[in-house]
Amino acid sequence: MKAKWTFILAVLILFAACSRKQQHTFTNELLLPMTPVKNQGKSELCWAYAMLATIETEHLVRGDSVNLSPVYIGRKMALHPSPNKKNPQRAMGQTLLNMIQKYGIVPYDVLPDDATDDLPTPKWVFMLGARYTPWEFAHSVCAPDEYLSLTCFPDSPYNKKIVVPVPDNWERNLLLNLPMDTLRQHIDRALNNCHPVCWESRGHAMCIVGKAHDETGRPYYIMKNSWGPKGPHNGLVYMSVRKMWKDMIALYLTKEAYFK
Repeated sequence: MKAKWTFILAVLILFAACSRKQQHTFTNELLLPMTPVKNQGKSELCWAYAMLATIETEHLVRGDSVNLSPVYIGRKMALHPSPNKKNPQRAMGQTLLNMIQKYGIVPYDVLPDDATDDLPTPKWVFMLGARYTPWEFAHSVCAPDEYLSLTCFPDSPYNKKIVVPVPDNWERNLLLNLPMDTLRQHIDRALNNCHPVCWESRGHAMCIVGKAHDETGRPYYIMKNSWGPKGPHNGLVYMSVRKMWKDMIALYLTKEAYFK
């Protein structure tokens, strides 16, 4: 009987060891500058966090410093209602771009992640001794039509703008549909030229801020997440190139990055 239970215990230990997620050793090939990792909490505003992170890193690469408030966007969602009653906060990166052009944006430090409901939404932005409306401030950090929205849907015509048929695209925004090889070339060239890319799947959105490989040489994209500075990489996620492209629904980058 003792031998039987010893065998069962050994099998359970072996199973646990085999089922434990393998820990890789990563070597960064490229890591762009970024603002501190934010925390979306229980909200479903990952698309806003990811797109704002992309704008922030784009500015840091240019030598500018800007840190923007996703909570402001969350509050403005009441003025920009989604027809998705089950998940009213869900949307896409283009929605963020549309919203800041309409409602503006404010700095993170005046409306941070932990802002309570009694903290009023700012009516003004004060920067370098000047006063701006949120709308004026937004236009200083992201010009209209500065970003391109890209996708790859083989069932639709390539090199034309299409409505991506996913529930989060309730605004029916148009994205440029490209062949996968062409899309990958543009994204890798953008990153190699130090431009961030906003990545969206059906379930989550993050900002691509770098490239890496593991101990076997397998390639990865480095993602800035929005669940706080947690985990072994302080809020960054190393996602295999294969998984990134397999799960990809939409990508957003500046026109400058696309045409380089």
